[in-house]
Amino acid sequence: MLYRIASPYILSSHLMSKLRKYEELHKKCDPNTLLFKKSLEQLKKNQSTDQLECNYVLWSPVAGMGNRMLTLVSTFLYALLTNRVLLIHQPADMVNLFCEPFPGSTWYLPPDFPINIYSYDVHSQDSYGYMVAHNLINAYRNSAPSALPPFIYLHIKYNYREQDLHTSFFCADDQEVINRINWVLLKSDNYIVPGLFMMPKFEKELELMFPLKETVFHHLGRYLLHPSNSVWGMVMRYHKSYLAKAKEKIGIQARIFFWAPISIDELYKQIVACTQVKSILPRLDPEQSDSSSMADEEDQRAVLVTSLYGELYDRIRDMYYMHSATTGEIISVYQPSHDENQQFDQQVHNQKALAEIWLLSFSDVLITTAGSTFGYVSYSLASIKPWFLLSSKDQKVPDPPCRRAITLDPCFHSPPDFICKTSNKTYTVKLARYLRHCEDYAEGIKLFD
Repeated sequence: MLYRIASPYILSSHLMSKLRKYEELHKKCDPNTLLFKKSLEQLKKNQSTDQLECNYVLWSPVAGMGNRMLTLVSTFLYALLTNRVLLIHQPADMVNLFCEPFPGSTWYLPPDFPINIYSYDVHSQDSYGYMVAHNLINAYRNSAPSALPPFIYLHIKYNYREQDLHTSFFCADDQEVINRINWVLLKSDNYIVPGLFMMPKFEKELELMFPLKETVFHHLGRYLLHPSNSVWGMVMRYHKSYLAKAKEKIGIQARIFFWAPISIDELYKQIVACTQVKSILPRLDPEQSDSSSMADEEDQRAVLVTSLYGELYDRIRDMYYMHSATTGEIISVYQPSHDENQQFDQQVHNQKALAEIWLLSFSDVLITTAGSTFGYVSYSLASIKPWFLLSSKDQKVPDPPCRRAITLDPCFHSPPDFICKTSNKTYTVKLARYLRHCEDYAEGIKLFD
């Protein structure tokens, strides 16, 4: 059974070849191998002795499920481009969320890994920004392998642009230095893929892997991210019970952010305005006719609401419970959960969030909140260009209430404040051609075809 809309985008042969080669590399260097143990010895001694056969990038989860999935895919692309092996730190709230993606090997760090990545931040002395500030990056440029640190910490969270110390990560010269260091520890809540496209060093590979630039997360997300059996069971039970028989599935993902406050009442009005003006959902019959009772059982639409707020779901559900649709269709409204508050360190909360992302990705039409990483993942996996619920103005419904996305890939919320110097004018023109500011988040950039 096909749960999602069939993807209209074909993987390039180069990307498929790249993934097969990566799987071989991962199996050769995974945490159960002697090559991994050799790299681990350098970390334990806190010194680099030689250039090693296996180099690693270590990803650690930050923020909510949407951010985690975006940054995990970003880090995997970075691993592909730099010939590193991706390993992930698995705290308790990440247990039993995803299946192992690489055949015959693991991507989880062993529990006795000697570095606690959570102790590092933007100011840490082992961070890339600190090394830039103290001219250590330049010192490492031509040094012997034994003079290099065994690892470097990359901080690309929302505050990574403080003093511009970390933004040079996106420059080719500094990448040459970073690539000589055996271990890269990365902590991020940003979708940095558009930043990787800003590097001439990676241009040729990215062109070959992604002839259509906006399909990066769509392809890599579907390849890398697979729900565990427990999460998949939640998805299937809910889908079979409520969504499977609908002729059309409409997903509504609604979130209120502190930078764009809006009441539940106003948010409800915004959703109604968007869905009815854009003919996503039918208008209501003011006479409350019972025409829907005559509708064929198969002539129904299922509306899946994913939101922390139960009241919002109640309002949308009651709208079609108390009134008939002018089209005579049956409109059924569902919400799997409403935890009211985001719980960053709770495994069950994360399992429910992942299940709801997957259910949203089965939609035929999607409405998502502007700036929501939860929404980004859902529509990219679905291969649907969504309608964005635009950020409120003075806590009121904006005009227009929503806008259609023109590109499929997610938004990089905090791009570097500059483009690295390059003498390649042709590259600069290409860069301008396929990078745009985000439709839903003015400060961000995203890939565009």
